[in-house]
Amino acid sequence: MSLDETRAKDVALEKDRARYGLLAVVISNLAIAGVAIFGVWRLDGDKSVIVGVLTAAFTAVSSMTTAYLGIKAVSNTARSMAQDRAAREQPTTVPPQAGGH
Repeated sequence: MSLDETRAKDVALEKDRARYGLLAVVISNLAIAGVAIFGVWRLDGDKSVIVGVLTAAFTAVSSMTTAYLGIKAVSNTARSMAQDRAAREQPTTVPPQAGGH
């Protein structure tokens, strides 16, 4: 397997991870919002409990989203650092000098 094929597979894998990770976060956030809306609807106007439910839902959604973005940023940084290090550590070949010495 060539280096270009390996990089292409790595890029495809990273795109899949990002896509499905984001999908999981969006679905989770929609589920939290749905439960919160259902809870508010069933409370029939009890303001103090509604505020608590909405606050908890907002906290859960923001925590989930922040965790995903934080993990994604750290993952991207680590991958970038590993690629830079691998590029620096590759042996370089010195072309032979012309002139027949």
